[in-house]
Amino acid sequence: MEENVNMLEMNQDDDQAHGKIEIAPEVIEVIAGIAASEVEGVAQMRGSFATGVVERLGKKNHGKGIRVELAEDGIKVDVYCLMKFGVSIPTVAQKVQDNIRQALLNMTALEVEEVNIHIVGVTFDNPKQEPEQDYQNQ
Repeated sequence: MEENVNMLEMNQDDDQAHGKIEIAPEVIEVIAGIAASEVEGVAQMRGSFATGVVERLGKKNHGKGIRVELAEDGIKVDVYCLMKFGVSIPTVAQKVQDNIRQALLNMTALEVEEVNIHIVGVTFDNPKQEPEQDYQNQ
């Protein structure tokens, strides 16, 4: 029987082993996506056209903007996000890295080798424009 290469297998102590625990990379993507979007200063995660269509149909894709690579030397997570204008990008990026590492450690007990943050854009808040008043006719 061929073992599924796309799953992470968790090792347990021999005296507490009740079976095998496998975690799909999609689960790591979802955890990392939620952890990244929780950080103040992150405007949104970058997704593909397909994820945009799925979200318009009512399903939230928490894994968008996240790529997980299972390498021999560990798990590598790439995060693609847009930042809000005016924030300190290095500070926010560091917080995203820390939040993802902590969330994955708490939920899966897995240590992440790398969390790479890719800033793909900056968003600007559009202030609401006040309606213009005609002062001549008053």
